[in-house]
Amino acid sequence: MDIDRIRQLEKADANYLWHPYTQMSEYLKEDPVIIASANGAYLQDVHGRRYLDGVSSLWVNLHGHRHPVLDAAVKEQLAKLAHSTLLGVSNVPAIELAEALAGIAPRGLTKIFYSDNGSTAVEIALKMSYQYWQQSPGGKGKRRFVALKNGYHGDTLGCVGVGGLAVFHDLFKPLSFKAFLADSAYCYRCPVSKSWPSCQLACLASLEDILALHAQEVAALIMEPKVQAAGGMIVSPPGFLKRVRELCTRYHVHLIADEVAVGFGRTGTMFACQQEEVIPDFLCLAKGITGGYLPLAATITRPEVFQAFLGDYGQFKALFHGHTYTGNPLACAVALANLDLFTEEQTLAEVQTRAAYLADQLEPLKELAHVGDIRQCGLMVGIELVGDKESKSVYPPADRIGHQVILQARSRGLIIRPLGETIVLLPPLTIELAELKTMVEIVADSIQAVTGR
Repeated sequence: MDIDRIRQLEKADANYLWHPYTQMSEYLKEDPVIIASANGAYLQDVHGRRYLDGVSSLWVNLHGHRHPVLDAAVKEQLAKLAHSTLLGVSNVPAIELAEALAGIAPRGLTKIFYSDNGSTAVEIALKMSYQYWQQSPGGKGKRRFVALKNGYHGDTLGCVGVGGLAVFHDLFKPLSFKAFLADSAYCYRCPVSKSWPSCQLACLASLEDILALHAQEVAALIMEPKVQAAGGMIVSPPGFLKRVRELCTRYHVHLIADEVAVGFGRTGTMFACQQEEVIPDFLCLAKGITGGYLPLAATITRPEVFQAFLGDYGQFKALFHGHTYTGNPLACAVALANLDLFTEEQTLAEVQTRAAYLADQLEPLKELAHVGDIRQCGLMVGIELVGDKESKSVYPPADRIGHQVILQARSRGLIIRPLGETIVLLPPLTIELAELKTMVEIVADSIQAVTGR
């Protein structure tokens, strides 16, 4: 690209763009990375520099950039129909995708409501659960929700209400409702000061106490199955998810599985809840649903929930919720092609192979002086950096250790993004083994460059 055009873009970026989750006063001091193209596991900026996409462009790209099958699906649908409302009418790709999703979702989840991002998928599940109980005999008292500490479910006000990360949510809590917060299974920093497996999941006691005392006023519990992603890639131990399902069933509380980040093969199975044979009442999907091509989300629930919204028009029992681009044909068409690729390319089997290889590559990093914990589930990895291993001391936020590490990685040809002082790796599911090796080597070198050898 012409250098004058590059300078124009850099100036316009600084003058007009407000980047999400970014302290702009610091961003404006750094040399911007402006991505112009991509192919496979690589991004390329306007200067022609190539970078491994270590976070799948924020956890969405599954089969690599510019996959010919996904490119073709968008082009083919574009020649037919770009968009048509789903309010009162339907379209072919939306119907076909709904049928396909019902075929792969956990048993009994067959009613699909579309939206366009993870926050809205969760917001819809919260509203569905709430309204279900308000329209069910004896359910009017169920007006509250339970969430887990360290959980993240999006940035709309409903999602803020069930958010468990103070740095993201506390400022906006007065604008939203207040949820009950139970302990999460953060084994590295155990909330009850025990060790797994001898703990026998003692961290679940706080959840059971909440449900025992408040079940009559709780509509649903929401959680991220297996991995609390934005919380720092916190991986729950085996059995935690299944026990949560059992508690929800015992106390007649809906279970909302937020699989926005962990769905579509990220953990090694199509959906994370399948690893413990758990069937939620609501399944929230987004991010990888289109393979990283277009915004789309889905909230999937049971027919018995759907039935509670049926009635005469004058009863106003319908779900009064919708989005302009609900069921967008372009997004649904590429999502269908994305699902086909899982079968054609045996993606899930390949994820398991890559995950095992990645685990081996990460093993030496455990010896680094400031790596406190490495958490992995499938191709989701969190490397938590600490000031001191023995005490697990946290770096002062002002040191921006995580940010320094990603800048070092960027200079070495890898794009990643931290969660505080946890370095996150979520490469495309189809990344080559040699590329995985390179990614880990860059991360190791970058950590040592920042924290010292």
